[in-house]
This record gives sequence, structure tokens and C-alpha cells, in this order.
Amino acid sequence: MFVSFFPRPRLFFVTAAVWSLIAVLGWFFGGEQLGALLNLPPAAADAAPIVGVSVFMSRAYLWFYIYFASAILIFSALWFWFSPHRWQAWSVLGSGLVIFITNFSVQVSLQLNNWRGPFYDTIQRALTTPGSVQAAELYTGVAQFLTIALVGITVAVLNIFFVSHWIFRWRTAMNEFYTYHWPRLRHIEGASQRVQEDTMRFSSTVQSLGVSLVDSVMTLIAFLPMLAALSVHVTHLPLVGAIPYPLMFAAIAWSLFGTVLLAVVGVRLPGLEFRNQRVEAAFRKELVYGEDHADRADPITLAELFDNVRKNYFTLYFHYVYFNVARYLYLQSDVIFATLILVPTIAVGRITFGIFQQILSAFSQVASSFQYLVNSWPTIVELISIYKRLRAFEAQIEGGELPAVDRHYLQREQAGVAPEGQPAT
Repeated sequence: MFVSFFPRPRLFFVTAAVWSLIAVLGWFFGGEQLGALLNLPPAAADAAPIVGVSVFMSRAYLWFYIYFASAILIFSALWFWFSPHRWQAWSVLGSGLVIFITNFSVQVSLQLNNWRGPFYDTIQRALTTPGSVQAAELYTGVAQFLTIALVGITVAVLNIFFVSHWIFRWRTAMNEFYTYHWPRLRHIEGASQRVQEDTMRFSSTVQSLGVSLVDSVMTLIAFLPMLAALSVHVTHLPLVGAIPYPLMFAAIAWSLFGTVLLAVVGVRLPGLEFRNQRVEAAFRKELVYGEDHADRADPITLAELFDNVRKNYFTLYFHYVYFNVARYLYLQSDVIFATLILVPTIAVGRITFGIFQQILSAFSQVASSFQYLVNSWPTIVELISIYKRLRAFEAQIEGGELPAVDRHYLQREQAGVAPEGQPAT
């Protein structure tokens, strides 16, 4: 799954994580100031924040682009030299580009949050003191939002186009790898589906989860300092009282609660999803045999196989009932949770409407990042089931032991016993 596309996958991902950590720490511990050597210094601490799309062309941002690109190019060059790989341009450089664009999208969200404060304060001033704000000032605020959003949308659309090609290259690499070993794989149940469909689903799902994880980490890096700064406006939390950095504490505690909750209630879903693919494959395989052999796919056999499909789906539906109840109750509560913890602060009038909007947005960004497992759990369940199926290929190619369920089906086939009610041949 990975060796076909990435050079020495285990070592590659470990060094990528370590290098990323070094790059991030390097930026915060001196790297940001190095831009001054190129006349690209960071913004002064007391400087007013730039609101609008021009922030992306400021000197501080230009130096960040150079720093980020340099880190990716150095890492890629070392891997090109250390372990050349046919797909290295896409797997190494392409992954770096996806990470860069993901970070840029986070910066767009950060700038939109910076825009909310002054704009909604202006609206509050206009509503409370009629005539104190000119219409042109409000139009300017709306225009700032539209330009920032337009840049974000443009980059997002281009990213989708690139990622689509990136995913297909990974699928191509897996397809070539598995078809090269096809003589050893063809006897495994559902082999054709695994090569044709599962490779596509695996690459797209891993990419989606990987980008979401990177986005969550980068969002935390960008928004946690903002949430910490906004915590000075909040002195008390309901039931908890006064604590340091109350907004950060609330975001972390609420997100951990949701993560543990859904991990517990959804613990049976991966096995059921895997079982679901198994019974579907058995039913589909008999139908395929029936296309070429008149003695196959008779109504009784098909009815038995489809009964297995029905039983598994009904079991899956049952377990998703309580999982979805817990998930949707939590996500709906999440919508109002930030407002709930701000009730004591709002009641005494300690914050303006603009700061209120900034807190809600920053809290939502930080909480959703900590809720990575909550938001991604259904996709993770699907990925686990796909991984189990493709892992059978890996075991066969490497000469290792097949997973238990695949050994069961292979032994029955070799003995002439049909799986799941299928007639013997």
C-alpha cells in the first residue's frame, strides 16, 4: 500500500514527522526573525494587524513562504539522494505541496477571524449609535471579506485539482505493484475488487485523513495563541470558576470528552464494516461465476448469499443507531457550547460583539482540531476495513501468513467447500 508510492515508508514518515517538528520549532525559535536578513522582517509587536487580502503579500508572509518552501526542498533533496524512487516527485514533493496549501488555507481562516473583530465592532457601533458609522466603512469591510474569501476559494479549487491527480498517481503505483504480483494474488477472494476498487478508496481515504490531520495540527498552531490572547476577556467559566486560560481549557476538555465518547460507542464498527465487504464480495463473486457457467448463481445459492448481506447490514444499521445518536447529540451541543461558557462574561458586558465573534470562531477552530477523531471516525472505520482487505495482499506477496478470515476462505476453496452458503465446485 505504501511501498509502491513512498520511498522506504516507515523511515520516510518518521523522518517527515521529525523534520516537520524541527521546522516548526525553528520558525518559532529564531527562524521568523531571520527574514530580516533579506529585508523581510516580521511585523512589529505593536503594529496594527493588516486586515484584508494584502496581508498575504506582506513581507512577513513572503519570508514564511520562502522558509516553508526551503524546508520542503531540503527534505526532498535528501530523500532523492538517499533512496531514489520512481514516484518520488509525486510522493515527496507532491505531499509537500499539499501540506503547504493546507497551511495556506489555515492562514485564510486566521485572517478571516482577524477581520471579524473590527467589522462586527463597527456593526455594534452603528447599531448602538446611529450616524456614527458611514455606509462606505461597512462596504469596505464586506469587500475585505470577499477578497480574502476569493483567494481562499481559488486556492482550494486548485488544490482539489492537484490532489485528484496526486491520488490517482498513488492508485497507479499500487495498481502496478499488485498486477506485477497478480499470479500470487489471484486466488485470494475478491482479488479483482481489491486491485480495481480498494486501491482507489485507500489512496483517497488516506489522503483525506492525512490532510485533515495536518490541517488540525496547523490550525492548533495558528489559533491556540489567538485563543490564549482572547482568554484575557473571560474571567470565569460556568461551574468551574476562575482559571488560567479558560477558553483553552474549555476547548481541550470538551474535545477530549467527545473523542473518548465516540471511540467507546463506535468500537464495534470497524469489524462490522470489514465483515460487510466480505459478504458483499462473496455475493458478487457468485454472480460473476454465473455469467460464464450455467450451473452457478442459482436462485437458492444467491438467496443464501444475499441473506448474509442482509444480516450484516441490519446488524450494522443497529450499531450505527446508537453511534449516530451519540455523535449528532455531541456535534449539536458543540454548536452552542462556546456561547454557553461565555454566558457569565456576556451577562456583565465584558466583551464587545466583535470580540464575541472572534472567540466563537477561534474556539470552534481549536475545538474542531482537537475533535479530529470525532469528525473522522466514520472515515477511519472505512479505512480500517479497506486496510484489512489490502493487508491480505501484502501478506501473500511477502510470503507471510494471511489474516484469519482470508485463511478461512482459502482453505474452504481449496477443499472444494463453498464459503457462506455457496455450493461446492
